Amino acid sequence: MSQKTKRACKVTALAAALLTAYGPVLAAGPESEVSIGIGNWSDDRPQTGIYDGMRDSGPYFLLDADILKRDDATGTWYGLKARNLGLDDREIKAEWLRQGNIGLSLEYSRIPRDSPWTINTGLQGIGTTTLLVPTPSITPGTGTNVELGTVRDQITAKFFKSLGAGLNFNVSFRNETKEGTRAWGRGGAAEFAVEPIDSTIRQLEALLSYSHEGFQLTGGYYGTSYENANSMVTTSLTSGASPFFLSLPLDNKSHEFFLNGGYNFTPTTRGTFKVSYSQATQDEALGNFGGTASPLAPTHLDGRLDTTMGEIGITSRPMPKLSIVANLRYRDFADKTPVQGIVFNTTGTPTVYNTPFSYTNRIGKLEGTYLLPQAYSLLGGVEYNAQDRTVPSVGTLWVPFRANLDETTYRLQLRKSMSETVNGSLAYLHSDRDGSSYVLPSAGPIPSVGEPNQDRINPMHISDRVRDKWRAMVDWSPAEKLAFQFVIEDGKDTYDGPNTYGLQDGTARLYALDASYQVNSAWQIHAWYSRNETEANEITQRDLTTITKSNKLSEIGDSFGLGVRGKVSDKLKTGGDVEQFRSVNKYSQSISGAVLPATQVPTPDITNTLLRIRLYAQYAVQKNADLRINLIHERWSTDDWSWMMFPASGATPWAYGTTTDGTTVSANAKQDSTFVGVRYIYRF
Repeated sequence: MSQKTKRACKVTALAAALLTAYGPVLAAGPESEVSIGIGNWSDDRPQTGIYDGMRDSGPYFLLDADILKRDDATGTWYGLKARNLGLDDREIKAEWLRQGNIGLSLEYSRIPRDSPWTINTGLQGIGTTTLLVPTPSITPGTGTNVELGTVRDQITAKFFKSLGAGLNFNVSFRNETKEGTRAWGRGGAAEFAVEPIDSTIRQLEALLSYSHEGFQLTGGYYGTSYENANSMVTTSLTSGASPFFLSLPLDNKSHEFFLNGGYNFTPTTRGTFKVSYSQATQDEALGNFGGTASPLAPTHLDGRLDTTMGEIGITSRPMPKLSIVANLRYRDFADKTPVQGIVFNTTGTPTVYNTPFSYTNRIGKLEGTYLLPQAYSLLGGVEYNAQDRTVPSVGTLWVPFRANLDETTYRLQLRKSMSETVNGSLAYLHSDRDGSSYVLPSAGPIPSVGEPNQDRINPMHISDRVRDKWRAMVDWSPAEKLAFQFVIEDGKDTYDGPNTYGLQDGTARLYALDASYQVNSAWQIHAWYSRNETEANEITQRDLTTITKSNKLSEIGDSFGLGVRGKVSDKLKTGGDVEQFRSVNKYSQSISGAVLPATQVPTPDITNTLLRIRLYAQYAVQKNADLRINLIHERWSTDDWSWMMFPASGATPWAYGTTTDGTTVSANAKQDSTFVGVRYIYRF
């Protein structure tokens, strides 16, 4: 039995069990709805079908339900919701609730993720922890086509109980399994590998809450566990030579206890607080890399992260025209993992060390809003974030570190109600981040620091940064049936780090327009347009030489949509949407210290486009039953060159390896597909 068949049987059995349990109560109460039908995609859609479970062409079964019933004698509600039961991204949820007293629910959902690429490979053992790379290399294109993907199955159970006198108890449990395969790489060589995925995540949350007049208090527990059925992948050539070992995510678990509360001191003043403590551990046995690790190497990481958090806040309106919000937050992230030398040899000499990382955040925020004359309001605020960070004291530094990081953010916003039909706002945000001096990468054991022959890239996340952002918005209703919304955003980041290389600055802009028009009581029209512009400027170095390269990376995205909804008659409703998306990625480059060889050309742009047209018609065949027809057409295209080579003879797929492997990755640059679906909708 295939994995797809097994999963289908699993969800069918669950649905049957729920329907059997709910059968006696589905005969009376509020209106419910069930729809059943069939649809067909004319062609494969690898790109647009990544997440919806309809990647392949062919027929699909359509089944949805929304059932809500009430037992008037006991005041009990019964609910059953199902979505896409015939598809891979299906959901089903059953609820039982005795209002104000007790309730429970059971939910199942499935989230697929199919890779859009077609992989032609001779790799053996895909889906297992033992991979064999072909040697000699296969001729590119002569291997087997494989499609990779993952599936997440979630089962969630929730329970609620009122204990009386403002006291309530809630508990929820989720079990999520993830299975499938994902494209990977064999380190040490440009050879293809596949990660086998078989993991389980469990989450448990329990809450006890109390409320009385102006006082609220909630305390609880939140725990997680992650279990991976695989710990390591062994790869080698088909001849058995060149073994290589790829580590997979290790098992871990966490426990958190928390307490939140609030109190209304006066009708205009409220205080809140939050405290929590959590501990995350990772103690799975480490692999011995096929027996090549030293007996002196650590067998367990003994990983432990302790997080303590406390926050207090107050909101107040001390005057009729003035509102104030203030918060103080403290967070201590303590990495208590012991520093251990990792041994990959038989001498017992550590070659690298793990680097536990701890930090402490202290955040203060003050914000006020004042109502001005002529329907203006002015908001002003400031936020200060101070972070203390640890710096490794043993081993070799490979990236820069900072012991302290401080950031101050100022916010100013002006709102105006210009009339009953026009409202607008203008906001400005400025933040400045700096910190202590940098501890630079070293060539040898610490404290021999400052020799910049390791990583000379500025660390974007801790570099000095100045950020400025503007946002303007206008809502305008020139007529009772017509409305517009305009939004403009502009932001810029400027970075300054200890080295020459890395990200220098970046900008982002957004222009958006939304419009809606009520033609009459039966017809509505809506339209929208947005444009996103992002740009980043960076300087990179070529192989520790004097050759530097300046890169200007940009993306421009344009989106447009137009839709109409209406009633042709009392029995016929119809509508449609047209959506167009287009993005252009540009890679402008210049080199100093060298001349670009004649055989090398500037990096070409990448353009992606998507056109989607959706039409529907719904006809009432009787008072409580409709027939609905859906038509969807998609056209996606790209000139992405990421997996291509451009020799003089013309573009060809790039192949893994030289004398080994031969795997190629490709995708259809133009993908067109049309969907036709018919549903019967029954209400009762």
